[in-house]
Amino acid sequence: MAIGVAEHYDSVVATDASAEQLRHAAPHPKVRYLHTPDATPGEEDLVAMLGGEAIVDLITVAQAVHWFDLPAFYGVARRVLRRPGGVIAVWGYNYRMSPVEDMMSRFFDTTLPSRDPRARYLTDGYRDLPFPFEDVGLGKELGEPASLDMEQEMSFEGLIDMLRSSSAVTTAKQQGVDLLGERVVKELEEGWGGPSLVRKVTYKAFLLAGTPGPKADE
Repeated sequence: MAIGVAEHYDSVVATDASAEQLRHAAPHPKVRYLHTPDATPGEEDLVAMLGGEAIVDLITVAQAVHWFDLPAFYGVARRVLRRPGGVIAVWGYNYRMSPVEDMMSRFFDTTLPSRDPRARYLTDGYRDLPFPFEDVGLGKELGEPASLDMEQEMSFEGLIDMLRSSSAVTTAKQQGVDLLGERVVKELEEGWGGPSLVRKVTYKAFLLAGTPGPKADE
């Protein structure tokens, strides 16, 4: 995602809690990668690492904000975003993937015992995600996050890789439960239409976007 954002901005700071993920990140002259592990620096140090206060035009989080310490994250976001003009946008997607939504829904049901409670925000399409920012016309319109269709060519192998990387599947694996055993993979393969089929799938994504608004003393 950072590379795509760099097509529109002069400088991008891309952060991840996983050092391994960052090692696989594609280098780009406009992108600076920053490791922000769970034991991340305090707010003052983090603001400094990002370049200081009121200098960021856009903060965007893909498929991850529900895992964050939201008060801490939002506090940093308010400090580094420009006023006026700075925007924070968070988005994600869940099991709603046409034309295989029924198949995905059935698999999703098997992951429920292993899902982190915070994942409910993602399951519910960010409808109840705390988001204390002023509306910019995208998200929470008529009480609903903005909806987005994202198309992608996907192989069956790509689907299985995506499912194996999900937090519920990895948590279950750590607990000795394989949610993607041979029988389940075979059922998914049949629902997909065969192991060699490449499908055009459409993720039903959702987006919240807002601005911190003026400072209290303005």
